[in-house]
Amino acid sequence: MPETNKQHKVFSLLEITMSIQRAFKQWYSGAYWIKAEMNKLNHYKYSGHCYPDLLERQDGKVVAQIRATLWEDDYRRINSTFLKVLNEPLKDGINILFLAKVTFSPVHGLSLAILDIDPAYTLGDLEREKLETINRLKSENLFNQNKLLPVSPLLQRIAIISVETSKGLADFVKVINGNRWGYKFFTLLFPALLQGDKAPESIMGQLRRIRRVAHHFDAVAIVRGGGGDVGLASYNHYELSRAVASFPLPVLTGIGHSTNETVVEMVAHLNAITPTELADFLIQRFRNFDIPLENFARKIRDNARQMLSSERQQLTDEMRIFKSVTGRAMILQNEILNNKMQQIRQNTRSEIRSQFTRIEGLKMTLGKYAPIAINNSLNQVAQLQQLLSKISRNFLKNTHTELLAAENQLRALHPDNVLKRGYSITLHNGKSISNTDAANVGDEIETILYSGKIKSKIVAKSNTKDHE
Repeated sequence: MPETNKQHKVFSLLEITMSIQRAFKQWYSGAYWIKAEMNKLNHYKYSGHCYPDLLERQDGKVVAQIRATLWEDDYRRINSTFLKVLNEPLKDGINILFLAKVTFSPVHGLSLAILDIDPAYTLGDLEREKLETINRLKSENLFNQNKLLPVSPLLQRIAIISVETSKGLADFVKVINGNRWGYKFFTLLFPALLQGDKAPESIMGQLRRIRRVAHHFDAVAIVRGGGGDVGLASYNHYELSRAVASFPLPVLTGIGHSTNETVVEMVAHLNAITPTELADFLIQRFRNFDIPLENFARKIRDNARQMLSSERQQLTDEMRIFKSVTGRAMILQNEILNNKMQQIRQNTRSEIRSQFTRIEGLKMTLGKYAPIAINNSLNQVAQLQQLLSKISRNFLKNTHTELLAAENQLRALHPDNVLKRGYSITLHNGKSISNTDAANVGDEIETILYSGKIKSKIVAKSNTKDHE
């Protein structure tokens, strides 16, 4: 009961607080659906109870704040629902729509006793944040900026942003390093948090580090394992999305299995559903580049074989022609030699017969002369015989010398000997050339030497008249 003194009616604190409690029971007898930001969950593992700090912000300022209670049984039930719907538990920093009773306790004061929380509202709030981020980036002409960056045909040097223990990272590295074609990738991990309130700043910090060494990389890959929509809420964050959209290197994402694409995935140069799919994409780019190269290499090898075969056949034909020409020349020279030898023999016999006839005539005419005259004639005959013998030997010697010279000349004309002396055969388009008008500057010619071939390109040419 209140006490009365001379001036005031005095109530005890318990009386006032119990009065307030009765008023609250009278005026707030039902339960109310309330929306607020759950700044802190304040879950106590020992008791299992939660004492969330709830608040409301307007223009970034806190305009209302109250402590709530969430008893252990209700927490388990609600948390289980969140895990089923969002694949994420109740946690700090999310907006919630909750059913609560307004309570007042003389000891604990004013509080909200949470009875239920609607997970659909939290999911919808995330969608609103996502839409705001998209519209803001589009208004700043940043939404497609990363997608429009030029990309190297081979993305070989990859800066990876992930958690060191992430299964998604392990899958990504295993696939690119274990590809069956043996393509080599250079990867460097920049560890970052990929989930929770601190994830955006952690990822942006690593993006800033990569920006400073961007010339060492072809692209950035953000990879992580699967997660629910709340777990991916960080990737709708405006500052993070802006950092990805404006990054100077192509950003590739493989951040989960969710069908609801985040803003970071939308603005990235390429989005793959999983890290494994992203790794397959990188390998396929190598394969797409490699297949035409293999075809070109095969064509070059085939063309080279055909050219070598053609040139070998052409050289064989040229050698056959050379042998045929030199063979005919040797036959002709042999015929000439035989004719000359036969002519020498005939001329010698004829000359001997002529001289003997003359001698016989002289014998008959001079038979009446003295033995001196006979002796003189015999001496003259002997001299003539010696002269004829000398002439014959000289003639045969000269003829033999001519024949040897002709044989040496024929032997020197053989292609092997011509090429051995430093001469060469110049071919243009498979045909031998002997003057500068047969080829132009820039044409490719082939020179056949004794020990092989030389291919060259004409850089200049001049005529013999120019030198004169």
